[in-house]
Amino acid sequence: MSSALPASVLDLAPVVPVVVLQDASDAVPLARALVAGGLPAIEVTLRTSAALEAIRAMAAEVPGALVGAGTVITPGQVAQCVAAGARFLVSPGWTEALLEAMAASGVPFLPGVSTTSEVVALLERGVREMKFFPAQAAGGTGYLKSLAGPLPQARFCPTGGIGPETAPDYLALPNVGCVGGSWMVPADAVAARDWARIEGLAREAAALSAGGTCR
Repeated sequence: MSSALPASVLDLAPVVPVVVLQDASDAVPLARALVAGGLPAIEVTLRTSAALEAIRAMAAEVPGALVGAGTVITPGQVAQCVAAGARFLVSPGWTEALLEAMAASGVPFLPGVSTTSEVVALLERGVREMKFFPAQAAGGTGYLKSLAGPLPQARFCPTGGIGPETAPDYLALPNVGCVGGSWMVPADAVAARDWARIEGLAREAAALSAGGTCR
């Protein structure tokens, strides 16, 4: 994989898979399936003890994968994830300390927001790309559409409760670069190590675009 960092995580693919792994040995075949399906940006969440090892394995062994860390909530985790090979960072929310650590990490990052005040606060600090979380519970497409007028400089990756039926509605918004979701990595398919099924679901997700048409 190239050592070059992306200029923007939001422009890599229409969908970023949000991955929760219980077993790090599944990391490499899962990442290969997602990349083969057209989804190179993979967010591995720090919700399990296997996450850092999974990031390390994907980053080292899967050409074409751009592996990031999600559910980053402390400055210490920022350092651990970058050391493991994470190429981008995603948080469900942010504090001053966390934002400072992510900004100093040298990799792109998406701090989480769910209110207008949080968006304005990040814009004030020069951050224009954010995660909107939890997307459906926090107002969905209607809320993001309302933000586009007064805050057009902010761009989002909505995540939380989004599936293949609703993703095109988010992607149709001018302030949405991509969406995050886990529907292409269902737990039963991971447990069964059904990588062919996951590759197929990834290919369908990669073809999503605004209005539900294929690219």
